[in-house]
Amino acid sequence: MKQYLIQYKPFLMFLAKFFLTYIVLTIIYQFYLNTFEGNKIDSITQLVAKNTEQLMHFFNADLVVVNDSESYIKLIYKQQYLARIIEGCNAISVIILFASFIVAFSGKVKQTLFFIITGSIVIYILNVIRIALLVVLMYNYPQEGELLHGTLFPLFIYGVVFILWVIWVNKFSLYAKKTIRT
Repeated sequence: MKQYLIQYKPFLMFLAKFFLTYIVLTIIYQFYLNTFEGNKIDSITQLVAKNTEQLMHFFNADLVVVNDSESYIKLIYKQQYLARIIEGCNAISVIILFASFIVAFSGKVKQTLFFIITGSIVIYILNVIRIALLVVLMYNYPQEGELLHGTLFPLFIYGVVFILWVIWVNKFSLYAKKTIRT
């Protein structure tokens, strides 16, 4: 048994760091969400909705964000209620997953923190763009709503996360330093 623990130590350390980081960040996020009474919309989700509205207004798009519910925010595009933003739309769970992987393949502390912060900002911005595009596309192609929301846009956001992971592992992680050939 000891032989296997030694042999698979890098993999086991990866798993331990990944799951520990994921659990700790998820617990912190849950404590944050629990500060909002009942089903009230958290401030990160409200910020995502506001940033989506700002982005659409930058492009002179007719989007109105209506916050008249306790559990979601309505997106009204060209006087048509097309979508709603709920807590799951704010990309925090994706950012937690991203950060957990980066920590699991950590490099130097400063570099790791910088990449997590930068990657999180990229994910957040792309998520706002994703929501804005989703609203416009659902207006123009309402019959494709499930494909857009359920397949294409998750593929887009997770694809970006995967690309960020590949960049991290190949360029910045301690693993990258060990595998560089001279």
